[in-house]
Amino acid sequence: MTGTGTPAIEVDGVTVRYGDVLALDGATLRLDAGTVCGLVGMNGSGKSTLFKAVMGMVPVTSGTVRVDGGSPARARRRGTVGYVPQTEAVDWDFPVSVRDVVAMGRYGHLGITRRPRPADRAAVEHALDRVELTDLADRQIGQLSGGQRKRAFVARGIAQDARVLLLDEPFAGVDKRSEATIVRLLRELAADERTVLVSSHDLHALPRLADEAMLLLRRVLFHGTVAEALEPANLARTFGLDVEAAPLDGPGGEAA
Repeated sequence: MTGTGTPAIEVDGVTVRYGDVLALDGATLRLDAGTVCGLVGMNGSGKSTLFKAVMGMVPVTSGTVRVDGGSPARARRRGTVGYVPQTEAVDWDFPVSVRDVVAMGRYGHLGITRRPRPADRAAVEHALDRVELTDLADRQIGQLSGGQRKRAFVARGIAQDARVLLLDEPFAGVDKRSEATIVRLLRELAADERTVLVSSHDLHALPRLADEAMLLLRRVLFHGTVAEALEPANLARTFGLDVEAAPLDGPGGEAA
């Protein structure tokens, strides 16, 4: 989709390889502020690699990535971009509370003393309230359910005050309450001119979650409305069921 201002996320012809494995092949996309975009693709299609490329966590073989008009490294330093990966590399037995996890999002805002100020503590409490975890704030993170843990890491991104939020399969294994809470939060963030890129296998939830959708199979096959993305021919192509079909076209999309 194309807007008139500086894109929140701009990926231009990005290729990523892991040795002999081609993870992304000339992926191109643009996301504007105030948008929730659903990212759809089968396992191994490059979704997690795309997130990591936007975060600057993997080297790109070719192409460029810009976040809020600058490099991913600058966006990370400024706290512009937040990332909730599919599986957090967390020692769930470590004695850290839910509040401590959320407070990690404020690290980039702390001064040289690295001591939280009243504004930082207020941001953490506000984030906990928005994900409905205030009552569990002092609980050890490993004692939470899967859905509650996911909400805690979404709260970390909210506390960070990130303008761009990337979520990799946030609904996997979560309860209905957590799913509804996360969907509501993402819609509220978009209304506040934040940009959200979220991958999900739950195609039924996509219309109420996203403003637009992107279909990925190592490159962006389609980027446009959710209704068009969910057309059977487009999904067949995305999930490798019709590899000989003509390339997909769509608003902001590219040929396969």
